[in-house]
Amino acid sequence: MGSIKLNSVEKWYGAAQVVKGIDLAIEEGEFIVFVGPSGCGKSTLLRMIGGLEDISRGTLEIDGRDVTAEPPAKRGLAMVFQSYALYPHMSVKDNMGFGLKTAGAPKSEIDEKVDHAARTLKLEPYLDRRPKDLSGGQRQRVAIGRSIVRDPTAFLFDEPLSNLDAALRVEMRHEIAKLHQNLKSTMIYVTHDQVEAMTLADRIVVLEFGKIAQVGTPRELYERPQNLFVAQFIGSPKMNILECTTESGEFHLDGFARGAFTGEYSATRLGIRPEHIDLASSKDGHCSGVVDLIEYLGSDSFVIVDCGKLGKVNVRCVGGTDLKVGDETGLKFHEDKISFFDLHGDRIN
Repeated sequence: MGSIKLNSVEKWYGAAQVVKGIDLAIEEGEFIVFVGPSGCGKSTLLRMIGGLEDISRGTLEIDGRDVTAEPPAKRGLAMVFQSYALYPHMSVKDNMGFGLKTAGAPKSEIDEKVDHAARTLKLEPYLDRRPKDLSGGQRQRVAIGRSIVRDPTAFLFDEPLSNLDAALRVEMRHEIAKLHQNLKSTMIYVTHDQVEAMTLADRIVVLEFGKIAQVGTPRELYERPQNLFVAQFIGSPKMNILECTTESGEFHLDGFARGAFTGEYSATRLGIRPEHIDLASSKDGHCSGVVDLIEYLGSDSFVIVDCGKLGKVNVRCVGGTDLKVGDETGLKFHEDKISFFDLHGDRIN
């Protein structure tokens, strides 16, 4: 089991409301990622699910049972924090089994569960070591193993990789993805890193100022963002947003060419991903400008083109480009990949 349901959940600190009526159903075995900028309420929401923060209004159900007023110990959840919080004087084995020991579990059960978690996380060679003798990634695996031995209803991860360097983050991201595949447990993961969100999640919950901006699979959020906030938050680099007008089945860019528009309502802004733009001659493009900067990343290059009143447009090119800073170029959009947004920032096509 492991289904979780939030019904109109709110969090107030005095007169300040930081979580604003969240409705969300999480299915058993799902990997859900809460993502958003700092201060959007994602960690607060996770802590409310875990019981570390009171729910001001609304209800929380776990497997159909109302646990809104229950303490953390009775919710059957396990949290993994940004800080490893390991006992420095204990071995890896003792750290992983400490929760079961304090709960009065027999030694045979503790040993069996610790050994199983150690095999799952490839920690068997380190069971007799102490935390100071481990790398950052190994310590985080111990913290995860401490949660696994409790056989929880669901795992709650609060930015668990933020203390690791770039290489270890990639390694641990893979470990957590494999862990979910093996355990098939419900997991809720908080991060500000959209790469973690896109690569780990079954569904992503994008939060903006305490509200849900959009819920969907990584592909849904990337290809069909429902508003400008999601369009510019999901994707690296972010989606290009250009002012436009629409009339009689066409969109118009100020001072440049026109293209097909099939939306029912008028659009004021056009969104296009960097990889959905081709460099072209000025005559063939939807707009044109002067190359302002070229970022070479090996497999890709990003060409920043200054298009005057339209602003700067980022174009992703596979490999390199023959253009140089100061060259003029046209930009041709893949029209089937364009997103249109209205005056309020909502998607209209």
